[in-house]
Amino acid sequence: MTVSTDHTPGVSEQAARIVAALPRADKLRLVSGADFWNTEAAEGHGVSPFMLTDGPHGLRKQNGAGDHAGLHDSVPATCFPTASALGSTWDVPLLEEVGAALGRESRTEEVGVLLGPGLNIKRHPAGGRNFEYLSEDPLLSGRMAAALVRGIQSEGVGACLKHFAANNQESDRMRIDTIVDERTLREIYLTGFEIAVREAEPWTVMCAYNLINGEHAGESRRLLTEVLRDEWGFDGLVMTDWIATHDRPAGIRAGLDLEMPSSTGAWDARTVAALRAGDLTEAELDVACGRVVTLALKVAAERASRVPADRVAMHDDHHALARRVAAAAATLLSNDGTLPLAPRGRIALIGAFAESPRHQGGGSSLVNATRMDTALATMRARLGTDGEVVYAPGYDAATGEATDEQIAKALEAAEGADAVVLMVGLPTSFESEGYDRTHLDLPASHERLIQAITAQHDRVAVALSHGAPVHMPWADAPQAIVTGHLGGQAAGGALVDVLFGDAEPGGRLAESYPVHVRDVPSDRNFAHAPTQVQYREGLYVGYRFHDTFGVPALFPFGHGLSYTTYEIGEAKVTGRGTSRTVTVPVTNTGDRAGSTVVQVYVHDPVSSVLRPEQELKGFAKVHLRPGESADAVVALDARSFAVYDVDSAAWKVEAGEFEVRIGLSSTRIVATKSVRLTSGDVVAPSPAPASAVATDAEFAAMLGRPIPAPRRLFPFHYDSTIGDLKTTWMGRRFAGALGGVMAKAMPTDQDMPDEVRETMTSFIVNMPLRALAMMSEGRLSFASLDRLIRILNATGLSARRAARK
Repeated sequence: MTVSTDHTPGVSEQAARIVAALPRADKLRLVSGADFWNTEAAEGHGVSPFMLTDGPHGLRKQNGAGDHAGLHDSVPATCFPTASALGSTWDVPLLEEVGAALGRESRTEEVGVLLGPGLNIKRHPAGGRNFEYLSEDPLLSGRMAAALVRGIQSEGVGACLKHFAANNQESDRMRIDTIVDERTLREIYLTGFEIAVREAEPWTVMCAYNLINGEHAGESRRLLTEVLRDEWGFDGLVMTDWIATHDRPAGIRAGLDLEMPSSTGAWDARTVAALRAGDLTEAELDVACGRVVTLALKVAAERASRVPADRVAMHDDHHALARRVAAAAATLLSNDGTLPLAPRGRIALIGAFAESPRHQGGGSSLVNATRMDTALATMRARLGTDGEVVYAPGYDAATGEATDEQIAKALEAAEGADAVVLMVGLPTSFESEGYDRTHLDLPASHERLIQAITAQHDRVAVALSHGAPVHMPWADAPQAIVTGHLGGQAAGGALVDVLFGDAEPGGRLAESYPVHVRDVPSDRNFAHAPTQVQYREGLYVGYRFHDTFGVPALFPFGHGLSYTTYEIGEAKVTGRGTSRTVTVPVTNTGDRAGSTVVQVYVHDPVSSVLRPEQELKGFAKVHLRPGESADAVVALDARSFAVYDVDSAAWKVEAGEFEVRIGLSSTRIVATKSVRLTSGDVVAPSPAPASAVATDAEFAAMLGRPIPAPRRLFPFHYDSTIGDLKTTWMGRRFAGALGGVMAKAMPTDQDMPDEVRETMTSFIVNMPLRALAMMSEGRLSFASLDRLIRILNATGLSARRAARK
């Protein structure tokens, strides 16, 4: 029996009628993909398939010749700056433009849903996928993600928020259990998703691989139904991450709609059995099927009503946009006046990234760019006959390694130059989906180059290419440092624009750059254990830690210099109750056009519960010509002053005085205003750590229960990985064969780029055993997998008993 759409969010009346006419077998088919990227059809009922494909910063649509996962070969598309750069723009309208461009390219390639944006919090700077995420702050992440969603969907293509939720490391991501207290989960890790859902109404949300407090993200009714739908009002479809399904009937019951990719019916028997046993109802299956059908109808209607764009003209326009965005993201970290450079004289350009740009990260977001700007070609064209560019690679772009001869030639190129631009950073293999970084250092050769060049020359600008913070013990040596983050296909051109002042460095850091990773409290509990990660730092993520405990960041959250100067006028706070408006006059007092970001933080001097020193609650980017003035206007509401009260499961505002702090970074506060609020809310006491990292007792109190023991690697189960099997003698015999099965499904051939092969290899080794049945195309049933696991456990247990005798 099909449920009525009157009380079924996400199911249209037309979809409900279609589902009511479908036999059970067709419904089971529709709630799983047809193949790796496409949904199933019910053509006799007017339901056409549609394509979902990757693309947080550029369309990655696999063409017919690509590998099974589509990481190797895809259609040409504009590679925009990655999210690490997009977040650093702090520019909501600009990100809507990027989103519209992504949607336009997706629509032209007949893609129904673009899998992005990603907005997981950058809990630790070594997260391997941090380049795909926007910020360490949930408000900035949410606002920027909402802008991308609005842009994508304005072109009739669905966006997909990912990865929901608390997916903050790549190590063991397919089975790691995130242990986090409720207040931290709500205030840090869910808030960005909530903002994007409420402000932009995305068509889809993707659940994460990981578990949260012992429950798989894709099987959490509390998250997928009670929070996402009932509380936030989400009215779209929830899908799995690729191969993330752990228990399909449990997922459907929790509010999960679409399994991706196709598991060729592997879960059908289990789902039918659950229906017969009453563990899953037909109505629950109908709801999931109804949401899939509703989305399919929406995609088809949008496609029929729109005309594809001219690809050549579109790609030209989008490349120009990508260059503008890359400059808006470029962040000037330090400068003694060396930048901007004069477009004349002899300039030494050192670093292989100048001709082989490091412009994007590895993994599923890899875009086949339509073209590629290089800093070397652009700089030569910019100088023309007015100057000379002397170039030396200095190191190998792929590995980051350098020979003594390369270093010597770099020093030779720098000798006698009017200025040196030294391009360094992280090679692609250092940052990718599938694994985390083991340190924050630049390649040793890059640091050696910096030390050698700055010792010889007194006008050195270091240009960084990297997706996340790096250690900079050399930060005081060069005269200027600018980071382009990972600036996409136009990064080389945008960097030259910024270096010569043809464009301003418009970026402000969306994450703190620590002096050393040891300073970061999450470092004590990050990627150290295979089955569990404990968020003992609680709320103290990024600047919330640095500002609360007085541990200076090398470059703080919100930091970024300009080529012009600004005068901040007298700030005003108007309004009543918790609805307040902060108005800040800003004047460009320099002789260049530029932009600045006015950041509004809230501090609660007296609180019933422990709160970070301050939290970002609003921001406004203003663009000004020389001598021009404008008001930066930031709206605050109840959530700007609230905390999450765990006992009542509600956001509450305590009565009292609050400080509204106006800053140009989290440490550069230029004005403070007091606001007195009246409220009848009572906030229950909330356990918190006395330091930045909770003790065992403190963490248990934060959780409200004993700290769960990490799941053991033996005995084996569905979440065990192929790598885990090597812990027993019988498992080792099977591991090679099973790895071979997965390698056939997701090949790592020799023609692949190294970074793609490394990602795929990591993916296979860390693949959970349940994926063997899902990816086997029917050759291995779950019943057979169960028998295999029983055999492996029995032989492993026998061997362990024998060893103890």
